[in-house]
Amino acid sequence: MTPAPVIIAIDGRSGAGKTTLAIELAARLRNHHKVALFHLEDIYPGWNGLTAGIERYVSTVLTPLSRAEPATWTSWDWDRHYDGDTRVTLPAEIVVIEGVGAAAADARPLLSAVIWADSPDDIRRKRALDRDGGTYEPFWDQWAEQEDAWLAADDVPHEADIRVLNNADGSAPADVLQALAYLPALGPALVPELAARRGLRLRAERLDARPDAAALFENLYGGSANTVWLDSSNADITNSDSSSASTGALANTPAGPPAEQSLAPSPATERSRFSILADDGGTYGQAVTHRSGESVITAGSATARVPGPFFRWLDTVWGRRAVRTPDGYPGDFTLGWLGCLGYELKRETGGTDVAAPTPDAALIFAGRAVVLDHVEGTAWLLALEAPDADSWLTDARAAVAATTHSTPSFGSQTIGETTTHAGASNGVVRPVGPAFSSRDTEPSYLAKIAAAQHEIREGNSYEVCLTTTLTARLSAAEAAPWPTYLALRRKNPAPFASYLRFGGLTVASTSPERFLRITSDGGMRAEPIKGTRRRGADPERDRQLREDLAASLKDRAENIMIVDLLRNDLSHFAEPGSVTVSRLCEIESYATVHQMVSTIDARLLPGSPRAEAVAACFPAGSMTGAPKISTMAILDRLEEGPRGLYSGAIGYFSLNGATDLAVAIRTLVTTAEAGDGSEQAATAELTLGVGGAITADSVPDEEYDEIRVKAHGVLSALGADFPGG
Repeated sequence: MTPAPVIIAIDGRSGAGKTTLAIELAARLRNHHKVALFHLEDIYPGWNGLTAGIERYVSTVLTPLSRAEPATWTSWDWDRHYDGDTRVTLPAEIVVIEGVGAAAADARPLLSAVIWADSPDDIRRKRALDRDGGTYEPFWDQWAEQEDAWLAADDVPHEADIRVLNNADGSAPADVLQALAYLPALGPALVPELAARRGLRLRAERLDARPDAAALFENLYGGSANTVWLDSSNADITNSDSSSASTGALANTPAGPPAEQSLAPSPATERSRFSILADDGGTYGQAVTHRSGESVITAGSATARVPGPFFRWLDTVWGRRAVRTPDGYPGDFTLGWLGCLGYELKRETGGTDVAAPTPDAALIFAGRAVVLDHVEGTAWLLALEAPDADSWLTDARAAVAATTHSTPSFGSQTIGETTTHAGASNGVVRPVGPAFSSRDTEPSYLAKIAAAQHEIREGNSYEVCLTTTLTARLSAAEAAPWPTYLALRRKNPAPFASYLRFGGLTVASTSPERFLRITSDGGMRAEPIKGTRRRGADPERDRQLREDLAASLKDRAENIMIVDLLRNDLSHFAEPGSVTVSRLCEIESYATVHQMVSTIDARLLPGSPRAEAVAACFPAGSMTGAPKISTMAILDRLEEGPRGLYSGAIGYFSLNGATDLAVAIRTLVTTAEAGDGSEQAATAELTLGVGGAITADSVPDEEYDEIRVKAHGVLSALGADFPGG
């Protein structure tokens, strides 16, 4: 029995370039498949025959082809304006059908994929008349009215699996083919195309240079709509003193490190070694956003919609070794996906389904990137072999050279017309900072702490990581995400700082906490933070606060409970017996806070799906409490709103199977909202999540003070205060 063919319909209004797209797509598919091509213009019965033509197509062409049977149909003679000869279209492994109505409602149940081609009206008319000459011009309006009537009752664009903006620049066929490979229904048929996507060649160049990372990012990606900077913003601090404390204290912070020091590299130095700068430009560039069970992938001019869980989709595009690590390259990132995961992905890992205003995930695929090695003082240029690789490498070399100075500019940053210098204020203070409001007033947050402690006494949880959200609304010009991030990274440098831009969504994070790392060879590591104290104004007070945190039985209990939770999370995909706790309740000091940190290591069980290993640990236990699933349900009731990107994860999924993800804390999210089109009407919403772990021994007033401490690093950089009331 002949298997049913894969049938791809390319639909769109007249002049959208469907015919050329179909011919070129079929040519590419013929490299590996037998392909049949059918044009609906051959079957429409005249200039008033759109509806009748769709009916003929479905009954006499599509139905038999979908059963792998020959289709016998009557053509239309456009010169005689009457039925023409009888023709036969034979089934093939893949059938491409193009024309207005190819994906009509009656046809869609028989189709494997629907592509809708978009094109501006003026381009469509010119393209159609250039193709058909003057014969079409008298009927353009008549045919357009039929299209309008049909689409008013049948929203094909909304139902399409892929939409492509076909500007006739030659890019659409390659973009569509790349997007088709993501559709689950086509996966089995497009195995050769998928194999080509995984069989990539990585080019790498090493430059002995220490460029100014902020200037380099702005040079390369300042104009990119979608871009990611995984910024080890405390690298200059940790590397400025080779004797940083082995406990992870940062040298040169305002209060200074503790006296006890070691020549061994600190954990903070290890975490801060690399910075990654990339966008979704070039041949392989792509972007994906996921919301409530649907991933939308953009590849150049084509956009594909893929229903299903995010982590299932991630497993189809990441986890298998697709490139070889270049000789001499010390990093674990070899290009791939970068971005952020929102807390509400918990719906896929045992939590309830809560909708958030921000995406549940936003990632770019970087086919080229700059990686800065802050330890060796080098810049690595990475690019997948592609027609545009040479030109990008040339531009990247020039950008590195242009932003490399004799002395690092980390301590001197110009923001607008304000210049700050090392030794002066370590943040940019705005004349009037944004006014934040809180989802919870102080009394209501204290009441929620009491409710969390009640749940603990009832035995429903051991520890509840309660959070709230601070929000400010201001004009888009005042929001200024880029200078805001530069102020944040100066005020509160952190090993997992990051700046992400996805169109109107910007994420500025100064996170100190690693969520999960999986190396290319299978090493796993989680480093939860539980326990926080503000930095002191003088060395003696700073030392007292640090020692108070180290001696706190309550904070140690919180930390150890999360360590136990993460040991369990890692064990789901770890080699038996490989889970170990290499550091327990160590104190690390950052620019604005002291933190209690532990380290849990494991070995990934060979052959395990890496996306599922990430899912087994998501969301970070340090942001939920324990036990995780029951506590997340408690949090849904208490918090009364989504967390969004806050307490999710930020990082990368590399082509060699490695991942390194930070917990999205100390993270400011800016969402631009267009007004009536005028610059004055455009606004932006700023959100900052803060929270802390509640145990049976928690003192409510102290817990409320802790969220103020955690918010201080971000708010002070904005010149803003913690909201009262």
